[in-house]
Amino acid sequence: MQEPHIKIAEEQTTYAGVLDTGMKAGLLIIIFTFAVYVFNLLQPHIPNAEISRYWSLPVHQYLQATGVHAGWSWLHMLGKGDFLNFAGIAFLAGISIICYIRIMPVLIAKKDTAYTVIALLEILVLVLAASGVLRSGGH
Repeated sequence: MQEPHIKIAEEQTTYAGVLDTGMKAGLLIIIFTFAVYVFNLLQPHIPNAEISRYWSLPVHQYLQATGVHAGWSWLHMLGKGDFLNFAGIAFLAGISIICYIRIMPVLIAKKDTAYTVIALLEILVLVLAASGVLRSGGH
């Protein structure tokens, strides 16, 4: 008996391909930046010997005690070994946006208006959420 042939939509395979590549790239970034941190190739903002002093603090007190600011301020600290790790995490968090951007031409070419609008709204919502403009949550 022959297996049934299942047709997978082009936008699904495109999204999956970008997601797969992005996930692998993000994992490599995380491994590299962690190695930089572990081997002290860049000086950390908070010395390793002192980090345990801050673990039990509430976020607001932690930020005050360490001189760190909430939100995207970590971008200014990428030269510090302990903040460089955030680059890979942020990259992985943004992969969905890249995936949606990548499938937009496929959806437009198919004249799939409903999914094009949904993908555009997904991009806008994810970018807005990542921007910090809404100021919801713990920050």
